[in-house]
Amino acid sequence: MSTTARAAIWMIGAILSFSSLAVAGRTVSAELDTFELLFYRSVIGIVIVTGVAAMAGTLPQVNRHRIGTHLLRNIAHFAGQSLWYFALTVIPLAQVFALEFTSPLWVVLLSPLLLGERLTPFRLMVTALGFVGILIITRPGAETLNWGVAAAALAAVCFATTSIFTKRLTRDVSLTGILFWLVVMQSMMGLAVAGYDGEIHMPSAAIWPWLLWIGLAGLIAHFCLTKALSIAPASTVVPLDFARLPLIAVVGAVFYGEALDIYVFAGAALIFAANYLNIRYSQSG
Repeated sequence: MSTTARAAIWMIGAILSFSSLAVAGRTVSAELDTFELLFYRSVIGIVIVTGVAAMAGTLPQVNRHRIGTHLLRNIAHFAGQSLWYFALTVIPLAQVFALEFTSPLWVVLLSPLLLGERLTPFRLMVTALGFVGILIITRPGAETLNWGVAAAALAAVCFATTSIFTKRLTRDVSLTGILFWLVVMQSMMGLAVAGYDGEIHMPSAAIWPWLLWIGLAGLIAHFCLTKALSIAPASTVVPLDFARLPLIAVVGAVFYGEALDIYVFAGAALIFAANYLNIRYSQSG
């Protein structure tokens, strides 16, 4: 089997996991608010991460080294997750995913500030191309511009910030250490903001399976994506990842009666082109 075919198999797992995560998040939102969802997801994550690390013998790798960077990373990630789950409840799923794909473009813009990397004219050009795609999707001034669109766009910025701090941590922190502080810190953040009014709803029996899947699906999705990237170059994997958009658009149309918006697909095509050109430029350099 070719490397592309093997990467495609792993990407099918990632695409299905990411898409089911969106459906599960929208289902759970009927009973829990966004912060309660994130709290329970993180608690489930603690059980999964510590259990797997214990079996793998990597728990001793957890320590307080770079705890400040962990905190900054998880503040950005918690904010991004909160905005993403909120956006799922108020705008079409395809629009959320299309705006999420702008995250790599924000990495390009933020890396000079946070990592000291050089912003070349070519990268500035492809980023501008991607933001034309954002304007096509959001159409500022049109009826489609609302809080859900703003939340999805800001979520992409937060995810980009998370990626940059993750890159910093991977220099001298283990994967177990990163994941452990992710679930622990975000559980505390979720508890704080979910309980600010003195009330945290207990999920019903019908919701628990969805919550368990939310806690597991994100880990599965990122594991599959990482495996695909370890087999094939990013220039091969990224086009496969964009298959999430038409899939979630069909899910939204079939299960939620969401219209297939041509502007979302047109804007996403430009965002895809910008991401692809940036990857090719990075590999050639």
